[in-house]
Amino acid sequence: MVARLVIAAPSSGAGKTTVATGLMAAFASRGLSVSPHKVGPDYIDPGYHALATGRPGRNLDAYMCGTGLVAPLFAHGSRGCDLAVVEGVMGLYDGAADQGELASTAQVAKLLRAPVVLVVDASSQSRSVAALVHGFASWDPEVRIGGVILNKVATDRHEHLLREALGGSGVPVLGVLRRAPAVSTPSRHLGLVPVAERQAAAVEAVAAQAEQVRAGCDLEGLLALARSAPPLDSEAWTPPVAPPPAGRRPVVAVAGGAAFTFSYAEHAELLRAAGAEVVTFDPLRDEALPEGTGGLVIGGGFPEVYAAELAANEPLRKAVAELAAGGAPIAAECAGLLYLARSLDGTPMCGVLDADARMSSRLTLGYREAVAVNDSVLAAAGTRLRGHEFHRTVIEPGAGPLAAWGLRQPEMRTEGFVQGGVHASYVHTHWAGAPSVAARFVGRCG
Repeated sequence: MVARLVIAAPSSGAGKTTVATGLMAAFASRGLSVSPHKVGPDYIDPGYHALATGRPGRNLDAYMCGTGLVAPLFAHGSRGCDLAVVEGVMGLYDGAADQGELASTAQVAKLLRAPVVLVVDASSQSRSVAALVHGFASWDPEVRIGGVILNKVATDRHEHLLREALGGSGVPVLGVLRRAPAVSTPSRHLGLVPVAERQAAAVEAVAAQAEQVRAGCDLEGLLALARSAPPLDSEAWTPPVAPPPAGRRPVVAVAGGAAFTFSYAEHAELLRAAGAEVVTFDPLRDEALPEGTGGLVIGGGFPEVYAAELAANEPLRKAVAELAAGGAPIAAECAGLLYLARSLDGTPMCGVLDADARMSSRLTLGYREAVAVNDSVLAAAGTRLRGHEFHRTVIEPGAGPLAAWGLRQPEMRTEGFVQGGVHASYVHTHWAGAPSVAARFVGRCG
C-alpha cells in the first residue's frame, strides 16, 4: 500500500496548504510519484496540488461520498504512486456541523490508517505550544499524530523555546518554517485565487513553497513516518462501466478555463465510463460548443469575476441557449447556474433561465441534504443526495416553477431549476457518491 501522510492543523489559517503543497512538490522533485488529496469539498487547493505533483488533485469527502468510499477513492487516486499527501480541512477535529466527527480530517485519517502531521502556527506562543500539541495528540487515541511542523517561527531564539517546550511531549518536531511572504497565495471572496487564473505566479508560488519545505523540514523523517502507515485493506474505487447509448459515444461538453475551475476528477471519469466522449471547452474563448455536443456540464467557478468577458462571447451564449431550447441535457452547478441566468450583476448571460443573479455580501457555505423534488436529467424525483453550497451570490427567484432540490438547512426549502433538459442549482454534488447520476445524464444524451 502507498506510503501516506495527513497534514492537519489545530485551526484554519495555520498553513496547511503551504506545507502540504510544499511537501508534495519537494517529494515530487526527488523523483517520487506523489498522489495529492484534499479532505472535504474544496476545489481550489487541489489545483495547487496538481501543479505540485503533475497528477489530478482529488477530494476525500466522507459527508458527500460516505465513509465507506473514502479509502476506495484514496486507493483509486494513489494507484501506482510512491507517496500520498492528504491535506486536511479546518481544524483536525472539525467536521460537518452537528455531525460529530463526520467529514473531519481526524475521521479521514482514521479511515486511511494514516499518521498525522500537525502544522502549528507558532507566531504568538512559546511554551504553550506543548500544551496545545499534547491536547491534540491525546484527544482521540485512534488518531496518530506522528510529528509537528512549526510554522511562522520568528527567530532562532523563538525556535529554541518551541523545541525545548516540545522536547518531552513525545511528538517529534519534523519541521520549522520561518515567515515567508514569497510562499503566500492571494485570496478573495471564496478563498485562494485558482491556479487557472494565475498560472505563472502559481508556478512560482509552488516552487517557493517547495524550497521553504526542503530548507525547513526533515524530509527523510517525514518519508519514514509516511512509510510506517499500516496496510490499508481496501480495493480501489472504479467507475461503473456502461455501454454507450445506442452503441455510440455522445459528446458531453464540460466547461473549463479560468471562469469554471471547480470540478471533481471523478466526474469526467464517470461520464466516460457511462459511455460519453468528454470534451472540455472554455466559455471565455471558444465561440462554439464542441462539434456534436449532445450534453453540457457547467460546474462551479467565478463567472462573477469574468462576467464582462462571458457576456462579450455572444456566439457561445447563443449556442448554449439553443442547445437548452432543443432539450439537450444540461447540468449546471453554482457558477453554471449563474451562467444560464438572464443576467449577472446586470450583465447579460445565456438567458436560459428566467432569473437574475447578483453578488452579495453574505457567504453561503455548508453541507446540504438534498432530495430531488422533480424528475430531471440527473435524478428521479425522490432521489436523495448530499452536497454543499459555497457562494457569495444570490439568484432571484431562488427556484423555478419546477425546483431542482428540496434542502434541509435545517429548515426545508426548495432550490434550483428543472426546465426541459436543464438541471441548474447552487448545490455542488460529488457523483462518486451517486454514480447513477452520470449514467442517467449520459443516457439522456441520446
